[in-house]
Amino acid sequence: MKTILIIDDDESILSIFSLALRSRGYRVIEASSGILGIELAKQHLPDLILSDISMPGADGQEVLQQIRQHPELSSKQVVLMTGQTHVVTLRQGMELGADDFLVKPVSLGDLLRCIEARLQRAQIHWRVEDRMLSGLRSSLQSTLPHELFTPLGGIIGLADILRADFQNMPHEEIKELLGDLHSSALRLHRTLRNYLMILDLQANADKGARVVERLDLKRIKENLLSGLNAAVLRNERTQDVKVSVDVSSIVATPGDINLIAEELVDNACKFSRKGTPIEVRFGPDGVLSVTDAGRGMAPEEIAQVGSFQQFDRKKREQQGLGLGLALVQKLAAKCGGTFLIESVPAEGTTVKVAFKLH
Repeated sequence: MKTILIIDDDESILSIFSLALRSRGYRVIEASSGILGIELAKQHLPDLILSDISMPGADGQEVLQQIRQHPELSSKQVVLMTGQTHVVTLRQGMELGADDFLVKPVSLGDLLRCIEARLQRAQIHWRVEDRMLSGLRSSLQSTLPHELFTPLGGIIGLADILRADFQNMPHEEIKELLGDLHSSALRLHRTLRNYLMILDLQANADKGARVVERLDLKRIKENLLSGLNAAVLRNERTQDVKVSVDVSSIVATPGDINLIAEELVDNACKFSRKGTPIEVRFGPDGVLSVTDAGRGMAPEEIAQVGSFQQFDRKKREQQGLGLGLALVQKLAAKCGGTFLIESVPAEGTTVKVAFKLH
């Protein structure tokens, strides 16, 4: 049984709409104010919220804003109603984040058709999400074995060389082989870490599990530099990176900042030559940007980020599954931020993550 929450300070509308919807088999919750409606929405998690715009206290715009910011309500269907079209137009209602917009007086027929269409659209949306997740699993299953066996094969091969001729090898050669062995092990560990983190974030995306906190400048710098240094040391690019941090405080988790910085800088290293500049900037607007002067990314390559595909593999053999930017995308969403790639082929790429300011 689908649950509908109706928020309106007009008691007659509440009564008439509730009776009509209950007769169609819906479970109906009534709220006579925006403040009560927000509380009931958080408590009952309705499938659809029908809210008047003009109400004392918290109006429909405030209701919509609260719903879109709540992790368990953000994807729910919201229909706004108003009898004052000079105050809020249809386009403005959609720009506010509403899924549909009804102009009072609303006939029961129009109301029922709107709600049925919205609920059907929500069902289609989840079916699309399910198909996308199925495609993700298929993509990972088809590419993951190769990416795991590449570093694993290096580990086994290097270990065999050491075992077979350890006594006769020069000290420097042994040291070099151990370094390669360590690098292969780290690559395998990182691939598995990213893969498992993405699956975990995907599995918990609909549970609202967003544990974030306020990070001040000191903690931002510590975690940013920790992740950044891991990437530049691994890629031997310590002389290429310039860093500036001007942000005062954001909403995130320390571990996520660390991982996002590492993956963004690692991506910049992969797509640019050693000796070319990489600029890392965390601005006062809460935007973390990493810019390289490499070959850039084509639009179709950018579109593949969420699909965990490697870019142009036939022409450019690359290490890694292409999980880095996909993981950053998921972590940004977890923190309530946004993710953007700006790139010009042959000129370079800027990847941005915009965090919420505290």
